[in-house]
Amino acid sequence: MAALDQISWVVVGYAVLIALVAAYSAYRWRERPPWLDSMAWMLEALLALRAVAGLGVLLSGTKPDDYATHVGYLLSSVCVMPLALRSVQDDTGPWSLGVIGVAAIAVAAISVRMVMTL
Repeated sequence: MAALDQISWVVVGYAVLIALVAAYSAYRWRERPPWLDSMAWMLEALLALRAVAGLGVLLSGTKPDDYATHVGYLLSSVCVMPLALRSVQDDTGPWSLGVIGVAAIAVAAISVRMVMTL
C-alpha cells in the first residue's frame, strides 16, 4: 500500500507540473509545444503503472473504505488524459493547452482522492 501512495504522490506532482507548463505555454507562446504531448503521455504511463499497482493491492486483500469508489478512481484516472489528448490532437492553439491543463488538474484531484479512500 505504501508503494501505491508513493506512486500517487508522484502522479500528483507531475500532473501539477504539466498544468503549470500548459499555463506558461499559453501565456508565452500561445501554441502547444510538441514536447507537452510527450509529458502528458508520460503522465499516462505513470497512471497505468498506478492502476496495475492498485489492482495488485486490491487483489492482495487490502480493503479500501469504499470499494466501488476506489475502483472508479483507478479506472477514471487512466481514461482522462488520453481523452483530453485525443480531443485536441489537431489543435495546437491556446485552448488545447487549457484542455491539457484541466485534464492534468483533474488527474491530480482524482489521485489525491484515491489516496484518501485507501
